[in-house]
Amino acid sequence: MPGAVDQDTFDRSRRVGWLNLDAIFRTRVLMIGAGALGNEVGKCLALSGFRRVTVVDMDHVVGSNLNRCLFFTQEDARTGSKKAEVVARGIMDISPDARARAVVGRLEDLPGSFYDGFDIVLGCLDNIAARIHANSHAYHAGRPYIDGGMEGFIGRVMACLPPDGPCVQCGMNRSHAKVANMRFSCTGEGVVFHEPRLAAEITTTSIVSAVMVRECLKIASGRKDMTLRNTFYYDGQRNVAEEMEVPLDPRCPNHPPQVLQVSENHIMSGSVQ
Repeated sequence: MPGAVDQDTFDRSRRVGWLNLDAIFRTRVLMIGAGALGNEVGKCLALSGFRRVTVVDMDHVVGSNLNRCLFFTQEDARTGSKKAEVVARGIMDISPDARARAVVGRLEDLPGSFYDGFDIVLGCLDNIAARIHANSHAYHAGRPYIDGGMEGFIGRVMACLPPDGPCVQCGMNRSHAKVANMRFSCTGEGVVFHEPRLAAEITTTSIVSAVMVRECLKIASGRKDMTLRNTFYYDGQRNVAEEMEVPLDPRCPNHPPQVLQVSENHIMSGSVQ
């Protein structure tokens, strides 16, 4: 007969000394994007013990989503089910104690105060404009923002910890800004420019999402000292994973002068590596 230990869903997690499961259970997570990354991140959140998850996405399920999205079915693709609603239900199916909520709509339509209701923000997005939007709003709300992205066998994760660390926009260049501007070139209801569909496959998606949720576990457990301070870069073709430095950009609009001064002082004192 199995003992009490075997009946505890989180017994193996409790054996990781620094994990604070009570805090993880209480942490309010905002997950933006319910596509390939959102499916895998949602799964990892549910299995890791995150119970208060809000999923934001405006899109519906199509057939090309099915080879890398755990929660989507052929029936979802046939009926055009809303991605956010399907992923929220999937999280609760995995974790009966979870209370996942779906918000169907455009990220840009949400008020800035929306971010105040969460402890951690996750960006599971597939376009530069939305990524910049989520990054800036989370940073100004003082909420940790964990951003993931991939193309084919290449993936990356960045954890942004306001008020004195670099953000996603710090690591962007002029070509990113150009694409973002094109994305907003609209006439009436139509968008003039669409970013091209990128190559994607499930193993890279799984690795990127696992790293994103791993950083969530550290932040929720009060271990920001262990959190990524730069960008985690993964290349599945070369079997390489490494951390790449992202300096704070003094021209980035997300960092007021006083924050830049604090960061410079930390660097001078050697407290930031």
